[in-house]
Amino acid sequence: MLETADRDRGKNDLLERETMRRVAWRLVPILGLGYFCNLLDRANIAMAAPSMNADFKFSATVYGFGAGVLYLGYLVGEIPSNLLLSKIGARIWIARILISWGIASGLTAFIWNEWSFYGVRVLLGLAEAGFFPGVVLYMTWWFPSAYRTRILAMFYSSIVISLIIGPPIGTLLLHLDGVFGLRGWQWLFLVEMLPSIVMCVVIWFYLTDRPADAHWLTPEQRAWLSERLQAERQQRESIRRFTLVQSFCSPKILMLTLAYFCHNVSQQALVFFMPLIVKGLGVSPNLVGVVSGIPFAFALIAMNYWGRHSDKTGERTWHLAGGWLLCAAGMGACILIGGSHPVALMCALCFAAMGTWCAPVVFWSIPSAMLTGTAAAGGIAMINAIGNLGGWVGPWLFGVAKDATGSDNVALLCLASGSLVAAVAALAAGHDRRMENIPDRGF
Repeated sequence: MLETADRDRGKNDLLERETMRRVAWRLVPILGLGYFCNLLDRANIAMAAPSMNADFKFSATVYGFGAGVLYLGYLVGEIPSNLLLSKIGARIWIARILISWGIASGLTAFIWNEWSFYGVRVLLGLAEAGFFPGVVLYMTWWFPSAYRTRILAMFYSSIVISLIIGPPIGTLLLHLDGVFGLRGWQWLFLVEMLPSIVMCVVIWFYLTDRPADAHWLTPEQRAWLSERLQAERQQRESIRRFTLVQSFCSPKILMLTLAYFCHNVSQQALVFFMPLIVKGLGVSPNLVGVVSGIPFAFALIAMNYWGRHSDKTGERTWHLAGGWLLCAAGMGACILIGGSHPVALMCALCFAAMGTWCAPVVFWSIPSAMLTGTAAAGGIAMINAIGNLGGWVGPWLFGVAKDATGSDNVALLCLASGSLVAAVAALAAGHDRRMENIPDRGF
């Protein structure tokens, strides 16, 4: 009898490993490439900044405000977009998002003053709205909670890869300055919108909405995955089933929203201003893109290790807070080191980048373990919509502080404070029984 039980357990473990491996390799590369295009289009403003700002005489305040104002569009569009995705399906809706943000990004090449700059950035935010929370929601349809953090780390890797290779590509495109009468920064926006349009077609044909529709899984695999996900949903709802309105009012969700807002204050300002910080160290203009990618290369390694470690241990709260504390320490070290020690400063920026990217891969496993159904669609979108306003405040605050003081130090202090508050809010939100993981079998 024991031998039979061991044999059945081994068979189930093998089924689980093979199913999750196949699902991961089918879905994560497609979604990751989509997000790669997203960040390429969103962050190319950082590479365009030096020459674009000079052409229009934009101050650091104007640039910082405009770089982050796309999150106003996010705020308006996130919740409706995610609710529509949950009704229409991910394949159609994510494909729509990709083509619309590609076009909006390309329009940035034709701005003529600061108000047109603000306007096209808001339009880009409206076009992108719903992509990231839609992917987080979509992953709850496919991945049990024991796998979710490492899968998010794999997905987030596409963001960091775009920050590593995006700047060098952007540097090359800037060399097209003068071709057909266009400035190099205009070519940057026009060329980098094309991958998003290509990925719209890929997602339309290759993304599958639900496990029951996955012809590329065996019937046994489809049945196992559907039953596992249904069992987890019932377990969560037996503790508490949130309605859509309750997901907007839950103290824990509101605390997580505050944490994510403060996280984006730090992270987005770091992304948008990294090339300018590196340039201020005396780096050659031809090498700014390469050197700017170094901190994100370290972040890529750290975040994947951190996600797997969180899944392995089943611990979320301290993994989340620990990432933000590391980010705050790295930014604080930048202030103490100063620009006269470029190597040491770059090391501190590496620690800051590692911390700020380790935290979000753990973060989304918490609300997705609490919320189900329509409440998950709305609650995740609300966290992302309000939290991403920090992506507007951060670059703007950095620009204001730099214009006022002429130094990066006060600006970095503001960013470090954002990460510190995020860590405190995460600890205050605390643990939740629905976050307990069934031990995974790996894949």
